[in-house]
Amino acid sequence: MPQLRSGQQVLLSGTVYTARDAAHKRIVSILRGESSEALPFQLDGAVIYYAGPTPTKPGMVIGSCGPTTSSRMDPYTPLLLEQGLAGIIGKGERSQAVVTALQEHQAVYFCAVGGAGALAARHIIACEEIAFQDLGCESVKQLKFKDFPLFVGIDAFGGSLFEKTNE
Repeated sequence: MPQLRSGQQVLLSGTVYTARDAAHKRIVSILRGESSEALPFQLDGAVIYYAGPTPTKPGMVIGSCGPTTSSRMDPYTPLLLEQGLAGIIGKGERSQAVVTALQEHQAVYFCAVGGAGALAARHIIACEEIAFQDLGCESVKQLKFKDFPLFVGIDAFGGSLFEKTNE
C-alpha cells in the first residue's frame, strides 16, 4: 500500500480483522511466546480495524461498527507491523513510534469516520467471530468489506493527515 498518500480517500474491499485493546494484548503475548494460543489470523499482509461491533440485529450482517480511538493500541502496533501487518484502521492521531514503524514497514494507517458506525456497517458484507470469544464485542472477527469509506491518515512515507489538519 505504499502508493497511497495521506489525505487520499479510499474505498476498501476485502478481508479485514477486528481487534481492540484486549485482543492486541493477547496477540502480543502470543508473539512474545508468553501464551500457547495460536495467532487468530496471519498478520503478514493483514489489515486490522480497531472496532468492537455492537450486537447484530435480525436481518443484518453486523451491528454498528465504528472505529475506536487508535492511540490505545500504540504500545502494541510497532510489533504487529514488524510481523507484516499491512494496514490499520481507526480514528485519531498516532504516536511517533507508530508513525516511524509505519514508514519502516511500508504500512498504512487508515482513518474511518467516528460516529458513523451504522453507516460503516452497510459496507460490511460478512462477519465471522474467529478468536477470543470470551472478550465479547472485543473478540477478533473476520470481516469482508465492500467499498468501505476511509481516508489515508498516515502513509508509508510518514505523510500525515493530522499534520495537514494542524497546519
